[in-house]
This record gives sequence, C-alpha cells and structure tokens, in this order.
Amino acid sequence: MPWIRRKLRGTNVFVKTDAAGKPAVDGALVEIVYRLDGEPRVYRASVRNLEATGDPADEQPREGPACTTPAPRQNPTPTPTPKAASRKRGAAPKDDPIVIYTDGACTGNPGPAGLGAVIMDGDSRRELSEYLGHGTNNIAELTAVQRALEALAPRDRTRRILLHTDSSYSIGVLTQNWKAKANQALIADIRELLTEFPNLELVKVRGHAGIPENERADELARQAVEQGM
Repeated sequence: MPWIRRKLRGTNVFVKTDAAGKPAVDGALVEIVYRLDGEPRVYRASVRNLEATGDPADEQPREGPACTTPAPRQNPTPTPTPKAASRKRGAAPKDDPIVIYTDGACTGNPGPAGLGAVIMDGDSRRELSEYLGHGTNNIAELTAVQRALEALAPRDRTRRILLHTDSSYSIGVLTQNWKAKANQALIADIRELLTEFPNLELVKVRGHAGIPENERADELARQAVEQGM
C-alpha cells in the first residue's frame, strides 16, 4: 500500500494515499503511521493539520503496510479517587514520569486570557506563560493543556506523563465524552493530539489549595494576562 511523507505538528509521518498518489481522505481524516517497517500502529489525523515537508522526494509514494486498522481514540472513564480523576491509556513504561501542571486565567470571562504550565522531567524544569488575547476561562484551561503537550519532544510522548489541572471542564470534554456546545474545534484538535500520548494521565487537583506547582501555573497564567493587556 502506498504512503507519502507529511509533517504533523512538526513531526514527520507517513500518510496513506489514493490511486492518484494523494492523501486518501475519509471525511476530514486520513490514516497516518510514524514508520513503515514492522507492524506500525495506525492513527487518524485531520488532513488540515498536515503539511508538505518541502522535499520533492517525499511526494513519491512508497510501499508500507498492506492492511491497516486505525487505532481507535480511547476515552475510557477515568478511575476516580477522593481527590483526583485520571485518564490512563496503555501500560506505563518503567521510568520516572514527566509531571506537568497547567492552568488558565481570564479577566472578565470572556476577557483577556492567558495560560501557564510547569513541566518537570527529573531535574529538568520548564515554564510556559502565554497571552491568548480575548477568550474565556475554558479556552485558557484547554489551551494550557494543549501547549504543555505540544512542548514535549516526540521521543518523550510515549513515556508516562502526569498532567495536573484544576479544570473539571477540561477533563470532562477530553476524557469523559462530555458534549461541548462551545470550543468544539479546539477540543477536537486536543483529542487528536492525545492519540500521540499512550501513557498520559490527566489528574484533577483542587485549585488554590496550596499545591506549589499548581499555584505557580496559575501565577504564570495571570502574569501572561497582565503583560498582554
């Protein structure tokens, strides 16, 4: 079966093609794999998130897996605990997890919005702070999750990741099949992004409860709003 190379959020992937050598679009989705050898796992991606690599050689179809069964999007009901609700997919590797705290802030709701995130991997620590312009608190919370995951290198995306948020809305629409009346495009993009993270847990934490890194994420989000206004 022929495949051509494309970029998906900066990462090279292979896209299933039709008889004309173009991406085989089913609705608005195409089948992708990250490699062609062995028995690669097949995903579906939105065609609008794909871009050409710029290398003419990548436009030449190459042979890959003959049969494909796209991996379904997995949205199991999280296992609740007294203080947290989590999302876990797949068996976690035996290594120290990457720990993330995210938060969003909004003045006015809707109003000037910003996000903050703290990403910790062993002794490594990164902080994100971004002004989002005019938006809602829910948009800020969701985008904080999105930006934090996008900040992880492809090689780290299969590791165990614990992402903490105080947003019940974010966990609900991303992992519990809540029907969202707003922010549908943003939610769809993040759900697609989550397919790249087989060992991700979303952990619900209490906001403004003195959890240091959660408080820091909130501070970064509010700083972004203040600096952007």
